[in-house]
Amino acid sequence: MATHMVNNINENTVADKTFSDLPAAVASAVEQEALTTTYPTGAVLFAEGQAPRGVFIVRRGRVKLSICGSDGRTLILRIVDSGCPMGVAAAVSGRQYEATAETQEPSEISFLRQSDLLRLMRQHGELALWVTQHISQDYACTCREIRDLILSDSASEKLARLMVGWLDQNATATNPTQVKLALTHEEIGQMIGTSRETVSRLFAGFKKQRLIQQNGCTLVIPNRVALESLITA
Repeated sequence: MATHMVNNINENTVADKTFSDLPAAVASAVEQEALTTTYPTGAVLFAEGQAPRGVFIVRRGRVKLSICGSDGRTLILRIVDSGCPMGVAAAVSGRQYEATAETQEPSEISFLRQSDLLRLMRQHGELALWVTQHISQDYACTCREIRDLILSDSASEKLARLMVGWLDQNATATNPTQVKLALTHEEIGQMIGTSRETVSRLFAGFKKQRLIQQNGCTLVIPNRVALESLITA
């Protein structure tokens, strides 16, 4: 449940770069229709199999996208950071949401109703292109995730791939060898399709091999080449 709602995002929340690649007039039109809500950790924005209500856009915080199998196992597709929309394909196609979105930390989320999104897309070609680009990015990301899961021969290779991906995302940081580890071992296991116990064992092994170092929530990867040597596919 939301803890706070702001109708029609004010100037303070527009400061992010979510719509910076849209013309100012189009971005303003979207902002006028959007509602922003602050959610606590663990809030479910939408659930797998639900009829689409609209698009959710992370303005601050992080959101976990996951799917659940018939046997109850959970697979985390990815962690969505600020500036990224969720549920775009479902809102455009009218099909059910294909994943569950749950906040990983207190987060500020903008919501644009399906009817408003479709109307604005008809009125503004730039927004239609923006939406298409995000659907394409989601498709490419999903294909990459499937490839990593299927083509990796072992859990250690899957974990190495995940960590190298974190380095790529952190490439522009002041210290690109350090990443904030905001996931539990269980959640990491859900990202690479293995158990929490296996992840804990792999972390211990990686530390013993000096592939990684950990200081609290800070993960240090001093030798990317050594970590990449575990990736064969």
